[in-house]
Amino acid sequence: MPLSAWLLGDAALLVLGFLGVFLSRARAGSALVYSAAFVITALLCGVSVARLLTGGEAATITLPFGLPWLGAHFRIDTISTFFLAVVNFGAAAASFFAIGYGRHESEPGRVLPFFPVFLAAMNFVLVADDAFTFLLSWELMSLASWALVMAHSREPANARAGFVYILMASLGTFALLLAFGLLAGADGHYAFDVIRAHPPTPVLAGLILALALFGAGSKAGLAPLHVWLPLAHPAAPSHVSALMSGVMTKVAVYGFLRLVFDLNGPADWWWGIPVLTAGAGTAVLGVLFALLQNDFKRVLAYSTIENIGVIFVALGLALAFKTHNFGAAAALAMTAALFHVLNHAVFKNLLFFGAGAVLAATGERDLGKLGGLLKNMPATGLFVLVGCAAISALPPLNGFASEWLVFQAILLSPSLPSWALKLLIPAVGALLALAAALAGACFVRAFGIGFLGRPRSDAAKDAHEVDRFSLVAMGVLSVLCLLAGIFPGVIIDALSPIVRALVGVSMAPQAALGWFAIAPIAESRSSYDGLLVFLFIALSAMLAAFIIHRLASDAVRVAPAWDCGFPDADPNTQYSPESFAQPIRRVFSGFVFSTQESVDMPAPGDLRPARYELRVRDRAWDIVYKPVVGAVQKLADVLNRLQFLTIQQYLSLVFAALVVLLLALAIWT
Repeated sequence: MPLSAWLLGDAALLVLGFLGVFLSRARAGSALVYSAAFVITALLCGVSVARLLTGGEAATITLPFGLPWLGAHFRIDTISTFFLAVVNFGAAAASFFAIGYGRHESEPGRVLPFFPVFLAAMNFVLVADDAFTFLLSWELMSLASWALVMAHSREPANARAGFVYILMASLGTFALLLAFGLLAGADGHYAFDVIRAHPPTPVLAGLILALALFGAGSKAGLAPLHVWLPLAHPAAPSHVSALMSGVMTKVAVYGFLRLVFDLNGPADWWWGIPVLTAGAGTAVLGVLFALLQNDFKRVLAYSTIENIGVIFVALGLALAFKTHNFGAAAALAMTAALFHVLNHAVFKNLLFFGAGAVLAATGERDLGKLGGLLKNMPATGLFVLVGCAAISALPPLNGFASEWLVFQAILLSPSLPSWALKLLIPAVGALLALAAALAGACFVRAFGIGFLGRPRSDAAKDAHEVDRFSLVAMGVLSVLCLLAGIFPGVIIDALSPIVRALVGVSMAPQAALGWFAIAPIAESRSSYDGLLVFLFIALSAMLAAFIIHRLASDAVRVAPAWDCGFPDADPNTQYSPESFAQPIRRVFSGFVFSTQESVDMPAPGDLRPARYELRVRDRAWDIVYKPVVGAVQKLADVLNRLQFLTIQQYLSLVFAALVVLLLALAIWT
């Protein structure tokens, strides 16, 4: 399929955004916009998957707009095709979910015009083939998503989230601008094919790697640049939160891959060290903060940070192995990274849809005010349970398959000649294992507090199942979580062309192994068969159910339910989100995050209720974000005076700026 077809699809999304301004006033406007977005993105996803499976040469096209001497270059290759499939799959799922969920939007005029533009901008980033088009599309993506974050800006927390988000998005774009400037050099070659032909010096390449980590990492949610993410993602409508967490972060991963693995020239041996360090720290920090959140959507936002850390650990391993000519190991690590990119897009969309369904049914996101939802929302509860198991990396679901590949790559690290990597990678593996264990605890807490037990509020008690569009979207994603975990070899083989384009080699074909097993290194060393694991679990469960129902006594036994030592039936006697996370919080509060606990215990005879208050602060906010936000606010107050200048003063400023730019250009050349 020609590249022009993708561009026409993106143009159709832009037109749909324009029409959304008018359709938002119509009664059926929301359903029309989301239905059209679903059709367009589903078609784009379909042709992307077809291109991946059938192969094809890279296609390019240049359009006569953009910079006068450059134009707008677009290109589709195996790397961009994979991410186009992931992005448009997530976009189609979110659009279909929103056909039903969008009915609950109180101000559709603040969402409908920007939703299709957001989808188009992400697509344009993936096919951009010059620095100007890439950055323009990247900024459009940031601005459209910022507008969606600000859809409910009358809430003070959302306005603050939007401010922090646009600030960090601007800083990240500035870092990418500097990276592309260094790649372009003094001659200003902004086209990617010219940049590839003129790789930078090793010193500049190292600086570009740092800028790519900052620019793409801030958009993806790498620590300590992550603080905007748990503020902005919950502020947006749930289907937009799913896009930002499950899809937009993958565009950031693509940006890092394009800069570091494609445009930045041959990698040096030490490049993997900062990427591995950032990834491991991000994974642990993200899941620890997820364990402390009461807001269901903030739990999911922080877990996105954890999964981005897993992806960057795999990318760091791929860099380390590639630079030491360990081709098979590099292919394994890159396959694990791309597989987890796909898996995270599936189960994170599913979980955000589940959070949206809970919000629509109860009006609550606070886990402390939920509970007992499984009785009134059985289908939603089942789908959320599948998502929780998948994100916790439990077999036979997809999250386990990709994380297992990451650990298999880690086990190959002793063969590396570099002692720095030999010592670092096992430590990274231990941190990743800790993050995986904590992720299981996190989602046992989230599902158990939210869906099990007794309702903690009238809203949870009166909850009802959501619309069919939402249920179908969650059901399809649940099935995909299972299929990708049972048949990982099919996906691994489909990823081979992308892996080969990034690291030069690919994993051995997995289709030849029986029972859909995978052997990432060799059958004698390690293998995994998701289908057999699934069959074992299913048969064991059915056998246990048969024994219990057929062989156990049929006598009816009546006994009071276990009350945990509290005979009072008040729901407040159940475990709360805070009490569940208390042991983890006390273990890590000394050096990961700062906590403040205050207890107001009335004296004997005082009838006031006891009061307990907990405050958890992210040290990254105090160290990184707070000074930057304060400096920007002060600078804005100073620059605000510029609007009161005279015309002569404005002309003088323009002339001075022109002189400074000409001097900088003369020094550069």
